[in-house]
Formats: sequence, structure tokens, C-alpha cells
Amino acid sequence: MKHPGSTSRSSLLLFAPAVGIGVTLAGAPAVHAAQPRTEPVVGWLHRHADPLRTVDPAVPLDDLAPLRRSIGDAAVVGLGESVHGAAELSRLKHRTLRLLVERMGFRSIAWEVDWTMGVRIDAYIREGEGDLNALMSEILPSYRTREVADVLRWLRDFNEGRADKVRFVGVEYFLTRPQAYDAVEAHVAAVAPRRLPEVRRHLDVIKPPPEKDMWQYIEWYGKVGDKDRYTRHARELRALVAGLPHRPDDRAHALALHRARQIVYFYEHFGLPEPDSHAYRDARAARNLKWWRGLTGDKVVYWAASPHTANAPKLRITRPPQQDMRFASAGSYLRRWYGGRYRSIGFTFDHGTVSTGGGTAVLPPPARDWFERPFGKVRTAQFTIDLREPAPPPVRRRLDAPIETRGLTHIGSGSFMSGGTLRQWFDVVVHRQVVTPGRPA
Repeated sequence: MKHPGSTSRSSLLLFAPAVGIGVTLAGAPAVHAAQPRTEPVVGWLHRHADPLRTVDPAVPLDDLAPLRRSIGDAAVVGLGESVHGAAELSRLKHRTLRLLVERMGFRSIAWEVDWTMGVRIDAYIREGEGDLNALMSEILPSYRTREVADVLRWLRDFNEGRADKVRFVGVEYFLTRPQAYDAVEAHVAAVAPRRLPEVRRHLDVIKPPPEKDMWQYIEWYGKVGDKDRYTRHARELRALVAGLPHRPDDRAHALALHRARQIVYFYEHFGLPEPDSHAYRDARAARNLKWWRGLTGDKVVYWAASPHTANAPKLRITRPPQQDMRFASAGSYLRRWYGGRYRSIGFTFDHGTVSTGGGTAVLPPPARDWFERPFGKVRTAQFTIDLREPAPPPVRRRLDAPIETRGLTHIGSGSFMSGGTLRQWFDVVVHRQVVTPGRPA
């Protein structure tokens, strides 16, 4: 087990910020169970799956009518991709995002990036501020594709001239940049300038130096011996902001306190033993999304990897020879809080090649007992299936049986995910048979 503060850049990238959860290298593992009987599931899929005409985000959305019925009156919808870097999954998610925004009134996009990056992207899509190429060069490597850039460009174009603009929010904290510290200081200067010396005493200790990018700062902080000092200053700064005079509906105060919380989360996270930090992360991502929905009242789309969006309270990621990751996914908190008004949609595939942020990985068809195995036998390029459709007993047993699926990209044949059932993780699956790499942005 790693000790607090020993998180290196490579171990941070292990868990979806840059490499992406859910990718396996060529040579899928021969998994442990005997060959399952998939024929009843395949027949059920043939009867109930709804084919999708295209992955092109620009074409009309009429073929998504069944997906719209499946989403129903949801207030929060998770769009979870089983891998990052698959062009067709990003395009299918883009089409679904269009459906949610254009036809179902969703007005906030919560993304698997940190709050400070989210603020910059929000300014771009709402006001046209900043340069898209510059944003794409700083977003997490797993999202540096033209397909993601197309999503952000579409959001900007959709917002142009509208009063009911779509907002963008980052629900992570792991790269909280100096802008958050500056914004906290500016808020205190505006409402309680006498407290500025106290604020600056904290910032002198905890504010990352502007000459270092955040990855460099994380590497440096991993070698710091007395991390309690940093966590203590971050918590005292948060307490100072929380105690500032404000009205009950003071949005500026709420935003300043939220920024201060992200600073605390950052230092608490990097003071934890590595296995514990994953559970901490998803719990805070879910809390950040819930806070945003409470602040805005918006219906929210949650765009992330499936291990975050799935309703998986006992998720396990096996990654030999390292210790397994075990944590409750953000989606499991959202299901607990919103019940049936949280809709979990998983975007899956059969085989193909994906981009990995520094190359590509060839991914073979699913191993024998991975849950995607029967999906590959459906004779259509892409389809959607509502897992809540009536099913005969053999199919229900399969859908409610413990599942395994793809693991981590750099582990190769020994990594897989488990912990739950298919119908627990997802309400709906959007499946693509063959994927190709995301194009570099």
C-alpha cells in the first residue's frame, strides 16, 4: 500500500484523469467462469433493441425517440463511456447530449474535469471567451480529441443568441488551479477586506506557484513530508469563507465557498493512501454535481467514464500486481439521492481501436463472460436497449447476475471490472459494434 502523499503522476493517471478507466490492451483476458449461455439474451436483444441510424452528431435525432422515452422525467442523466478515446462512442454521446439539450430541456453539462477547467470552458460556450485549441491543449489528455472539441463547439453555437444558455461545470478537484485561489481572495477583498491578511497567510502556504503546471505541482507535493500543514491551512481558509457575512441566497458567497471546498478536496485527496483516494474522489464528484443542481435548479447531464456514472456502490477494478480499487461510484450516490430520476446510460462496444492519450490500443471482442458479449451478436452497427424491458427468466438471470467487463488500459490482460449487475449499473445501454480511435484535437 502506498503511504499518504506518495501519489506520483503515473499513479494519478492510472485512474481515468488522463489514461481513462475501462480500456484494455490487445489480448483480452481469458476470464475465469465457464462459457455462459448467451443465446436467450441475444434473442431478447434482437426483439427489443432499437437500431440507431448513424453516429453522426449533425443529423436529425428522430431515431433517438426510444432513448428519449427511456430517459423520461430524469433530472440527472449519466452518459458513461466504457473507454475514453473511442470516436464513435463520443459521437453517440454527442447525439444523446443534443437530444437532452434540444428536446428535453437539460441546461447544465457536468463533466469529468476539475472546477477551474470547467469555469474556462463555461466562459467559452456561453460567451465565446478564450480559444478552443488552447482549452483542448489543457483539458485532460483522455479528452483531447476532435470529437470532444466538436461537442464544445456545438455547445457554443447552440448558446449563441439564447437567453436559456447551457452551462458547463467541472465536478472534479484533482487539478484545482491557481484561479480558484485567486477567486477566493477576490471575493474576500470585495466583502471583508479586513480579512485579507489572514487569507493571504493561508494562500502563501497552499497556493500552487504559477510557474508550475498542476502535474508538476502534484509531483512536488507528493514528496512533501508535512502534508497536515497544507490540509490545515486549506481547511482554515474554507472556514474563513464560510463565516463571511452573506444573505441566504448570496450566489457570490456560494461560489466562493465552493471554490474553497475544491482546494480542501485537493489537499485531502493527495494526503490519502492511494487505495482510499478513489472512494474519496467519486464521493466528492457526486457531491459537487448535487451542489450545482441545487444552486441552478437545472436538469444535468453527467459526462464521464462509466465507472463514475454507473450505479455501482461496490465497484471493483482488478489491476494485478497492484491492490484492487474498490469504491462506490459517483453514480451510486446520485441514484441514492435522486432515485429513479437519475438515469444511468452506458455506452459500450464490441471491438476496435481507441486512442490512449499517447498512442492507440487495439481492443479485441469481449471475453467470454463479459457482459458485452451477447451485444456483439446483434446484427446492427449500433443500437440502444432499455434494460428495464420485460424479459423471460433466463434473460433476467443474465441481466441480474454478477458481471465483469473491461479494466485499465496499461494493465493489459489481467485487468477487469466487477461488482454489481448489468441492470444495477445501467438503465439503458447504447452499444456500438466497432470503434476507431478519437482524432487528435
